[in-house]
Amino acid sequence: MRSDVLLTILGMAAVTYLCRAGGYAIMRAKRPPPFLDAMLRNLPGPIFMAYVALALTRTGPAGLLGTVVVVLVQWRTGHLSASILAGIGAVWLLDLLPDLG
Repeated sequence: MRSDVLLTILGMAAVTYLCRAGGYAIMRAKRPPPFLDAMLRNLPGPIFMAYVALALTRTGPAGLLGTVVVVLVQWRTGHLSASILAGIGAVWLLDLLPDLG
């Protein structure tokens, strides 16, 4: 591996660690107000959805069908593994169908 690539990876790892450790240190020293606490607790979901929404705009009908299946199976069963497998299966089945156009 090239030394500049290794240094870049190690630098990014160090910055990530310092950001997380710094956040924990700040939160241990001073508790945020209830509104900020609730916002920070619920922030990962919207961030994840922003990434997923961008990817879904590029997947076409198979990806959209897979997404609907994942959401429905997760909602009905609450099992993440089952919902992922069902979504993959739906995409796979739709890809097996001959083009209708």
